[in-house]
Amino acid sequence: MKIGKLPENVLVRSVFKQLHTKRPEILQGAGVGEDCAAMMLAEDEMFVVSTDPITGTTQDIGKVGMMVTLNDLASAGAEPVGVLLTALLPTSIKESQIRGMMQQIDAECAKYNVQVMGGHTEVTRAVNQPILTVTGIGKVKKGQMISTGGAKPGDDIIVTKWIAIEGTSILAKEKEEELSTRYPRAIIETAKEMDQYLSVVSEAAIAVKSGVSAMHDVTEGGIFGAFWEMAEASGVGLEIDVKKIPIRQESVEVCEFFGINPYELISSGSMLMAAPDGNQVVKDLEAAGIHAVVVGKATEGNDRVLVNGEERRFLEPPKADELYKVLG
Repeated sequence: MKIGKLPENVLVRSVFKQLHTKRPEILQGAGVGEDCAAMMLAEDEMFVVSTDPITGTTQDIGKVGMMVTLNDLASAGAEPVGVLLTALLPTSIKESQIRGMMQQIDAECAKYNVQVMGGHTEVTRAVNQPILTVTGIGKVKKGQMISTGGAKPGDDIIVTKWIAIEGTSILAKEKEEELSTRYPRAIIETAKEMDQYLSVVSEAAIAVKSGVSAMHDVTEGGIFGAFWEMAEASGVGLEIDVKKIPIRQESVEVCEFFGINPYELISSGSMLMAAPDGNQVVKDLEAAGIHAVVVGKATEGNDRVLVNGEERRFLEPPKADELYKVLG
């Protein structure tokens, strides 16, 4: 495609016409020539806003972009309402790829009742693969927002589903041919399909009702990075039993193949929570079919300790995600 804004006919037929979900709160949404969106809130509600760029994958970029941002909003206890999209596209992009990306986005919008409020699409030499930035807008009642920094000494620390979900799925898709030299097709296909677990919107809603103190979706830096970020934001220490951290065998196999640490691999789809009664939160989540495990405690002071059998070591600050060791 030619450099610059998408041609208006492409914008209309392959972007706007792929979007179908509407919300009554949104007074002005996406349209040709519209640079701003408008949203109405009740007097007792607050805006919650989050933004994320997707740079680590080209496959399912629309789906992944939506999930990452909706998860951020859900982690704050907010109801997702709308998104703004910025898509920077390489000159090699085909219109069918743009349409496919927008159809993925629209499918997630329909699933979670979210409207695309606006954004920007541009073909540019500055990128050699599609870069999608999703800005999510949600709402929450005043006084009911959940933060990463709400954990208190004595709280149970909970991990939902399994770590390394997103990284496993990305690597299985991007490096399928390499993995097939060691593993059966069934393992690779199961690993690829782990992206069905990327959303944490449902578990966040359940956890809010169950009385969590803090929530944080596990993204870049993996579960070890998320532990550090919650502890740092909350001003607490941690004692975590590494053997209790839930992980799928497919993730173990994929990470072993590439020689990377699954505990430091991007893990959208897993939620880190703190709660006074972690067992009750786990029980409520399991009743809804969502796997969860209490893996440790928040403690007084600043010591963040990982316990692995007889071994005890201190948690280190987050590093670059393990995904980039494989994908560059």
